[in-house]
Amino acid sequence: MINDKDRFMQGSEMTMVYGTRAVLEALHSGKEFERIFIQQGLNNPLLRELREALKQAGLHFQVVPGEKLNRITRSNHQGVIAYLSQVTYYSTEDLVPGLFESGKVPLILILDRITDTRNLGAIARTAECSGVHALVIPSRGSALINGDAMKASAGALHHLPVCREDNLKNTIDFLHTSGFKIAACTEKADILARESDLTGPLAVIMGSEENGVSQEYLKRCDVRVKLPMQGSISSYNVSVAAGMVLYEIMCQRNTTGK
Repeated sequence: MINDKDRFMQGSEMTMVYGTRAVLEALHSGKEFERIFIQQGLNNPLLRELREALKQAGLHFQVVPGEKLNRITRSNHQGVIAYLSQVTYYSTEDLVPGLFESGKVPLILILDRITDTRNLGAIARTAECSGVHALVIPSRGSALINGDAMKASAGALHHLPVCREDNLKNTIDFLHTSGFKIAACTEKADILARESDLTGPLAVIMGSEENGVSQEYLKRCDVRVKLPMQGSISSYNVSVAAGMVLYEIMCQRNTTGK
């Protein structure tokens, strides 16, 4: 039973769970988590049970100073605070075979460290309207799918599968061996998106607002494409760029009947 010290707190953006037993109960009931924080320096039987249960479930948690937790809530958090997810996450490896089996020409959008929640939501909205079959995000270094992201997506995040992966390199390699062309959208590319064939099974990587697509992912790409630009600003907003490249893909696929 959850008491005053171990309870769920519903916020305007997402549900926060604090207290060791409350987080354990949420985990055992099958809840999905966005973030889990555990205070450094604490060690008691119940906390050890929680750590072990999280490891068994393959869930990451961050060890943080107590001051960080105190800034989040002044309630008796017992050194543990977690945020519940507003969406159900999928595995890319589980999702992809079903796309091929259903006769689809899969289109996957990979978001490399998109940290602005409204950008993530706006991208999801455009992706759902453009025929994208799934978003792939990293389990660390990505924006939270919170109330702001859900609002910016205009409900798209309720319909578009989101795959949260621990290792994007492995995910990209899996997609490549599954028959996907891997394309990075980057201003450093030599060819325009409209000059590349984007009609077959395709995974498009959009990079972070600050640094673009990571070099380690660029090395795994079959093609790098850019968008036409005029003016003195060096790059588009990532949600705008995603919309432009997805529009080009949609036009190519409609033209070829794919």
